[in-house]
Amino acid sequence: MADHHHHDFSLCFCDLMRLLWSLVVPCVYLSLVLTLLLLLLLFGVRVWLRGRRKARREQSDGGPAVAFFHPYCNAGGGGERVLWCSLRALMNRYPTVSFVVYTGDQDVTGEQILEGARQRFNITLPRRVTFIFLRHRVLVEAASYPHFTLLGQSAGSMFLGWEALTAFVPDIYVDSMGYAFTLPIFRYLGGCRVASYVHYPTVSTDMLSVVRERNPRFNNADFISRNPVLSALKVVYYCCFALLYGLAGSCSDVIMVNSTWTLGHILALWRSPSRTSIVYPPCDVRAFLDVPLEEEEEEDEEEGWEELGRELGSGGEEEGGGGDRKCHSIVSVGQFRPEKDHRLQIRAFGRLLDRKGEGPGGRESLRLVLIGGCRNQEDEDRVRGLRGLCEELGVSDRVDFKLNVPFEELKRELVDATVGLHTMWNEHFGIGVVECMAAGTVVLAHKSGGPKLDIVVPYEGGQTGFLADSEDSYAAAMETILTLSPSARLEIRHNARRSVERFSDQEFEASFLAATESLMSRLER
Repeated sequence: MADHHHHDFSLCFCDLMRLLWSLVVPCVYLSLVLTLLLLLLLFGVRVWLRGRRKARREQSDGGPAVAFFHPYCNAGGGGERVLWCSLRALMNRYPTVSFVVYTGDQDVTGEQILEGARQRFNITLPRRVTFIFLRHRVLVEAASYPHFTLLGQSAGSMFLGWEALTAFVPDIYVDSMGYAFTLPIFRYLGGCRVASYVHYPTVSTDMLSVVRERNPRFNNADFISRNPVLSALKVVYYCCFALLYGLAGSCSDVIMVNSTWTLGHILALWRSPSRTSIVYPPCDVRAFLDVPLEEEEEEDEEEGWEELGRELGSGGEEEGGGGDRKCHSIVSVGQFRPEKDHRLQIRAFGRLLDRKGEGPGGRESLRLVLIGGCRNQEDEDRVRGLRGLCEELGVSDRVDFKLNVPFEELKRELVDATVGLHTMWNEHFGIGVVECMAAGTVVLAHKSGGPKLDIVVPYEGGQTGFLADSEDSYAAAMETILTLSPSARLEIRHNARRSVERFSDQEFEASFLAATESLMSRLER
């Protein structure tokens, strides 16, 4: 009986194997046919797009074109400054090349965008740039993807990149905002040479460590950090995404990163060291060279501050202005995004006010000024929440919000400031930190990322600023800065100003042109 059952099982198993084998060959054929059809489709799309580029060059003056992908080019952040300085440098160096910017700013005209760049950054382009207005920018906004945000935004960027490519096929494509998944589309479908300037890696080993440690920080919800299974699944998700991100980024012919911190992550993920270089972002340090670095307590030397204040329109009569150094302003410069952690700034400032108390030299002698750009309704809602936090902590009377301010007002506030405040964890670089140092403020930045590795570092053995990483340490550091003697603060300010010359517009343009020379030289052949 046992042999009979064994014989029946063997027959059933053999029949099953024969059935599966009979399905293998059709599946293989079907896979080959589908693969061939896909390759033919991709080849056809590539030929069609190359034909559109050829037709475009025949209809125009026949010159080559370079396109920058920057969906938020009308925002007022450091990434936008990189865009305009890059365009200015290339326009001056290559007069026969035309330039295009893909943007998703539908509510403005090209002239308004350029005027905004002039007002906010003091940058005027030497000749015309063409704007391609994309209609589906919502595809790359985080609010569109409450779950699997990184994957959703990356997939959305591919569709937005496709919209850009079909609207205009350039010879060279530059991703200047960090959308790495657009690179293979322009390279393999559009037949373009591609370059990228990376401000911040979309995924990093730091993000993985936050999830592994089950630490609820920014993009790690509490219910995930409390659940070991969900945390493990999210680690797998991040690892798979990091692999795809590395493959997409490695398509770039030229890779530029903005700091030592970003370089480490991009080398680990994209694995293209021979094509990767650091190009520090342009900081308008020369615009602050007319700020006299004098000791605040000496009235005869204060005339320089008052004169500069009158030139900038401050009139020397505003609270905390250059003529009244008894009132210390603490200024933060940065877009109102969650990673900038303005809430930490407000809470630390509240603790400082508690330490200072009432009376002369107390809370009435301090003010916190939050300067930044608002890109959309989400940013405006975030500012509304920050105002609510100020009300909750009872510091509203000492906190000022200044949104989308022109360059001259930004400069005036930095001229009058005693402390330049920065609180973003693992900031990729920190243009606002550099501007504060150039303006003569004593910088207090987060003890991580670019500020720690590249900016707030000793210069010729001298201190250039302070670092902190918690409410208590920020409050203590601010109190330390305010209690320093004017001469001690002056020495730190001098060291800081001398150290930031390496982040000037001129240094950026030279480094950017050197990095892109291998691509741009081919256009002239």
